[in-house]
Amino acid sequence: MARLFGTDGVRGVAGRDLTASLALDLATAAAQVLTDGEREGPRPLAVVGRDPRASGEFLEAAVVAGLASAGVDVVRLGVLPTPAVAHLTDELGADFGVMLSASHNPAPDNGIKFFARGGHKLPDTVEDAIEARLGQPVTSAVGADVGRVTDAADGAERYIRHVVSTLPQNLDGLKVVLDCANGASHEVGPEALRRAGAEVITIGDQPNGLNINEGCGSTHLDTLRAAVREHGADAGIAHDGDADRCLAVAADGSVVDGDQILAILALELQEAGRLAGDTLVVTVMSNLGLKLAMRAAGITVLETPVGDRYVLEAMRAGGHSLGGEQSGHVVLLDHASTGDGLLTGLHLLGAMSRRGLALAELAKVMTRLPQVLVNVRGVDKSRAASSPEIAAAVAAAEAELGDQGRVLIRPSGTEPMIRVMVEAAAETQAHEVADRLAGVVRAALG
Repeated sequence: MARLFGTDGVRGVAGRDLTASLALDLATAAAQVLTDGEREGPRPLAVVGRDPRASGEFLEAAVVAGLASAGVDVVRLGVLPTPAVAHLTDELGADFGVMLSASHNPAPDNGIKFFARGGHKLPDTVEDAIEARLGQPVTSAVGADVGRVTDAADGAERYIRHVVSTLPQNLDGLKVVLDCANGASHEVGPEALRRAGAEVITIGDQPNGLNINEGCGSTHLDTLRAAVREHGADAGIAHDGDADRCLAVAADGSVVDGDQILAILALELQEAGRLAGDTLVVTVMSNLGLKLAMRAAGITVLETPVGDRYVLEAMRAGGHSLGGEQSGHVVLLDHASTGDGLLTGLHLLGAMSRRGLALAELAKVMTRLPQVLVNVRGVDKSRAASSPEIAAAVAAAEAELGDQGRVLIRPSGTEPMIRVMVEAAAETQAHEVADRLAGVVRAALG
């Protein structure tokens, strides 16, 4: 039987895969696991937030019902970014938090994500314990033991104050276009930037429950690029539907991806003496150009498997302060317990303000090497690691590319295919090597 929890909570098409009954059962099971089932003294406390998807309304009702029936007091946060829910889990002293969102996915999808005390993501073992509780008999609370439900009066304000307070300087004089992806940041995002001193033009700020991530946000940057040029802005910032990602656009319309943002922030923290261990944590998919730039700056790059949860685990285990992914998940662990798009955008703009440089100039701290990804479908991915033909082809390709390129061949975590990624100094060479390796994979595993 497939595991219910994926790499980022439980996701599926709302109403079909992710039903109200499943949401209620998950909430009840989580209440048992995350509060140790029984507890003396005050009732446990949970906070619940969501993005603006229409399905979030019925899923929120189901989750709140499940928690209250299990004897958990609930504070409804309403529509807020995922990192805001994580922050408020900690600030409000909640036993755990729940976020309803499918991040950058289209509107029909939704998801349920849990945060432990302190706003931290759950380890696999705890998620497995919640899943194991599903379907087991549960004794509902009665009388005075029933959880009470209230609405947060100042959740958004608390979060805005927090992210703005982390900036060492204001953003006076910067004109910024903010793309909220018709998602959870449509109110708190513009307000945070304005309080920091920026002039803000917003797009993707009219959510109707069905238009989240639709032609806007971090997965559709052409809309933001056009708006930056139209308004003569200094920069553009794009979030995804739940605002845990941040990508950027420079005044000239060029895209600044997560790797470039990490490079800029790493050098800022290093100069300030706040880059713990002079180490940056990234995934194996980060561009080689980032690693070369960090090596030149004397910064160690620690690699993890793909997924921001693995970045977070490595950061917490090693006491590191900065990590993230090319997709724009950036974790500033001194200020947040998870990836935070608003926080990242503020600190990126803060670097522009402090140095008095255009974003395109700042982004030159690293040179993105051409990166080509080929998906080889319909092969037996279980044999990839043991294939001598693939090993020999990879060794030959690495010798050809030298220290100005690299090869990564890995099985997909969700589909029957092998991903072949090649970076090289020239795009034509990257394509040639990737296509050649894909042919070897097909022949060896087909």
